Amino acid sequence: MARKAKSRKSEASRPRNRRILVVDDAEGIRGYLANLLELRGYDVDTAEDGRSALALLEAGAAPDAVLLDVMMPGIDGFETLAGMRKFDDELPVVMLTVVGSASAIVQAMQAGAADYLNKPFEEEELDRVLAAVFEKRTSEEERERLLEQIENPAGNFVANSEPMQRIREAIDHIADTNVTVLIQGESGVGKEIIARRVHSTSSRSKQPFVKVNCAALPDELLESELFGYEKGAFTGAVGRKQGKFELANRGTLFLDEIGEMAAGLQAKLLHVLQDGTFAKLGGNQEVQVDVRVVCATNRGLEDMVKQGSFREDLYYRLNVVNIGIPPLRDRREEVMELAETFLRRYSAKYRRPYRALSAQLQSAFARYAFPGNVRELENMIKRMVVLESETTVLERIFNRGPEAEGDGASTNFEALLEEVTETAGQVPLREVGRRAAQEAERETIERVLYRTNWNRKQAAKLLSVSYKTLLQKIRDCGLEPA
Repeated sequence: MARKAKSRKSEASRPRNRRILVVDDAEGIRGYLANLLELRGYDVDTAEDGRSALALLEAGAAPDAVLLDVMMPGIDGFETLAGMRKFDDELPVVMLTVVGSASAIVQAMQAGAADYLNKPFEEEELDRVLAAVFEKRTSEEERERLLEQIENPAGNFVANSEPMQRIREAIDHIADTNVTVLIQGESGVGKEIIARRVHSTSSRSKQPFVKVNCAALPDELLESELFGYEKGAFTGAVGRKQGKFELANRGTLFLDEIGEMAAGLQAKLLHVLQDGTFAKLGGNQEVQVDVRVVCATNRGLEDMVKQGSFREDLYYRLNVVNIGIPPLRDRREEVMELAETFLRRYSAKYRRPYRALSAQLQSAFARYAFPGNVRELENMIKRMVVLESETTVLERIFNRGPEAEGDGASTNFEALLEEVTETAGQVPLREVGRRAAQEAERETIERVLYRTNWNRKQAAKLLSVSYKTLLQKIRDCGLEPA
């Protein structure tokens, strides 16, 4: 049976580990390799034969590499390798064999194996092969990511509101400069889209746009990710690695969540911004780069400077041009255009029929505060397209309650208050209370109906009223199913 071995290291303190699938019919070898690889920081899945391995892939397992025995009962390693190619033709597979013959090695490489190991092998041999496999895979992933970013650099930039039009004008104004840019705003407002817009309108647009999330990596890994390292700089540094600054040379480096960067790294970043040079981890030679830096944060850097958690000199070095992005609730005129953009994109991506948003959903969007901003709207549309239904999106909006809907949930009450203010002296206080209670009752009934997918009997039970009473109230409130 397939066995999944859990990593002993904490997932919270480091980025996602590389995952390796070990396929061998010998239980002793499977257990030995699983323990050895886990001690080296890998996550491990194991399978006792080719059929079990293919079943894991079919069930959604996504290893970064496979150690595959050649001689196994049932389907052998070569046939298993051919089956794996149907799931992922770029998955690195290292063949394990006791044969050691030239013909077996040639057959393995011709079948698409990334490398091979002859049993028994030393731990150092395994380390060498895996390091080479992952170095190549990392380089290929990085190249594909950079090419994709060059081909589609600006994301979805919608600027119908006055604040976003001002942002577009500011970006166009600095297009031909290399000044650093600091982008601030709530999580999900589209800071990366603005960063890509800065890059795509600049003279560097044909060069790489490289993103680093400063909050996603521990300090020691973030330093090596930014600046790279020399062979032997630390345990596991089996080769020389380029950092993001080198990969972004002549292009743009986007440092997301810059407020999470540790003080030591802040000093090194300041040095690079001032001199354009740095040294790799474990190296003494200065590396010269030409990189435009764009940073983003959802934290108040000025307050962090006052508290001493962010360097003042670095803050002023980054804050040459400051772009503040308003939350989506403050630019509601862009909601529908963004929704339509996402709708077209995901209908095409998932090969689902394009369906316009219903009046019911448009009305819900008009009232909803989108605490998750543009990212939340995008995920809602993606869910709606994949499931081919608006029900889950409507349920999410109504289930979040008034506190999540912010100004959206209280829109009707604010409208009522405005009406009372304008007609002061004409509307009795008792009438104001009656109207408010009626509106609250309507919103409660509407929310419960969507939660039960308009099952009126279930809704009546939840509301503790008779079925007949509920039907009457639905008519009185003018409610209709989507």
